[in-house]
Amino acid sequence: MSNLIIRNKKAFHNYEILDRMEAGIALVGTEVKSIRLGRVKILEAFCRINQDYELELWQLEISPYSHGNLHNHKVDRVRKLLMHKKEIVKLAAKMQEKGLSLVPLSMYFKRGKVKVQIALAKGKKLHDKRQDMKEKDAKL
Repeated sequence: MSNLIIRNKKAFHNYEILDRMEAGIALVGTEVKSIRLGRVKILEAFCRINQDYELELWQLEISPYSHGNLHNHKVDRVRKLLMHKKEIVKLAAKMQEKGLSLVPLSMYFKRGKVKVQIALAKGKKLHDKRQDMKEKDAKL
């Protein structure tokens, strides 16, 4: 059972989603409290794999906790995503050979832990976006 926190709607417009997977996220105490209040921006966020084969989440904005003190978290820090190293190596290989990106799709609570759904995605061209919009309008 999962509780949705936030969804990246822009990702579905800008990318063709090929494969989805779940990752944990390493957070500090006040970040979790801010997330519970829904003070998260995921639209500009993206994932990278560093040279040590660690998965990192960049540009995820978690606002400072309103009742925090001077030990409140930094808003713009790079957060580590938690996956098995074998899975990360496979992702890195796919990204290298096909020129794909890793995009966060959503954040949610699962059994009390914050999880991030990430996707292997291929960037859409402008004409692809227009075609998707035409198909969406035709359905309405």
